[in-house]
Amino acid sequence: MQAISTFRLTLQESTKILSLEEGHFMDLKSKDVSPAKLTKSLSAFANAEGGELFVGIDEDVRQRKRTWRGFERIEDANGFIQCFETLFPLGSECSFGFLESSIGSGSVLKVEIRKSMDVKLASDGKAYLRRAAQSLPVVGEEALTRLRRNKGIASFETEPVPVEKSLITNSGPIIKFMLEVVPAAEPEPWLKKQQVIVEERPTVAGLLLFADEPQAAIPKRCGLKIYRYKTKDGEGSRETLDFDPISIEGCAYDQIKAAVQKSTEIIESVRINTPSGLATVAYPSTALHEVITNAVLHRDYSIADDIHIRIFDNRVEVLSPGTLPAHITPENILNERFARNGAIVRLINKFPNPPNKDVGEGLNTAFNAMREMKLKPPVVSQDGGYVKVILKHEALATPDELILDFLKTHDQIRNKEARDICFIGSENKMKRIIQAMIANGLLELVPGKTRYTAAYRLSRRRGK
Repeated sequence: MQAISTFRLTLQESTKILSLEEGHFMDLKSKDVSPAKLTKSLSAFANAEGGELFVGIDEDVRQRKRTWRGFERIEDANGFIQCFETLFPLGSECSFGFLESSIGSGSVLKVEIRKSMDVKLASDGKAYLRRAAQSLPVVGEEALTRLRRNKGIASFETEPVPVEKSLITNSGPIIKFMLEVVPAAEPEPWLKKQQVIVEERPTVAGLLLFADEPQAAIPKRCGLKIYRYKTKDGEGSRETLDFDPISIEGCAYDQIKAAVQKSTEIIESVRINTPSGLATVAYPSTALHEVITNAVLHRDYSIADDIHIRIFDNRVEVLSPGTLPAHITPENILNERFARNGAIVRLINKFPNPPNKDVGEGLNTAFNAMREMKLKPPVVSQDGGYVKVILKHEALATPDELILDFLKTHDQIRNKEARDICFIGSENKMKRIIQAMIANGLLELVPGKTRYTAAYRLSRRRGK
């Protein structure tokens, strides 16, 4: 059994645990619950995005009151720990700790579960998945296959597709590829050796890489759409859509190149307010290229949906169908490596000037490029059934710095102008920032203005 530490909590820390809300990442249980039953929670957390389980918290549902009632002796929790360690034998994806507090009796067992690389089964032999505050059983072979694909244990890219193999043995992309990369080989034997022709049928990976139009053979699973919304709002709408969505098709290599080119063209047409006046939006080309490449190479192709590139006035959002694979999370994505579509990643790297030159370094490159351009780093999140990456056109400078920079070339600034250049949506939030700058002697109210026409200028006392 692994060594387990004990921590003495403050009153504030203890009270916070009692007030925790059960949800997708959190569960609190009484010590009277059987250890086997709690393995359902551990399985559910591990098969989803991970979470925390506290054992030793009683709850009176009627009175909506929780009580700290932990294990009188640490040894009393051995049955739980031994049961849990059968699920996580090496302890690499699960850790334990005991919490002591003055607000109740005994020690509460805290279990931290990380997202697992493989499918974890509970003591009843079933796999569970965390959804909101529930641990739901994964029912049916189709659902279990989906979970395995999300974990990266199985990949849709290896599935043979019931179409003629000539779609990839005699296509434009394969002929060009063979001439430039392996001129001494013939397409069909080489493709079979790479296992993208199986049972005389092309696989999903083979079609994506070497078919003239993969979208015709694998409909609704490998398209890419670009949208332009003339707004900074959190969501685009039909009213703010600048033109009909643009579809980008073709093999993965050509699709990436065309998507980057078209997205860049649209982005360069966007104008925004800056401290120096109206200016063209610019993002580092390497960041945009890497994010789009990452979406095409690592999406879940078993899901019937497109990749969506949404271009707003102040940001670009790239949504890739599927969850993050295996143990990858938004927090560790820059440090951990896992390819859901290993064959696609490996083979596209053989193309001349491949889009994934530094395999596994794509998002790291995007982060560095944004930093070098003095823009805030990309934001990576799991947004429902998509992996979302946002490139914000938002400077690393503070709002104070941006406002002072604006006033170097302008006599005054209004709240709306300040919100525009600082990318702050809330009028009240900007008002508080301006008030703090006035209090610090940086700004002053322009005389003769009403509350409705208020404007601000550099303080005349500044520098005295």
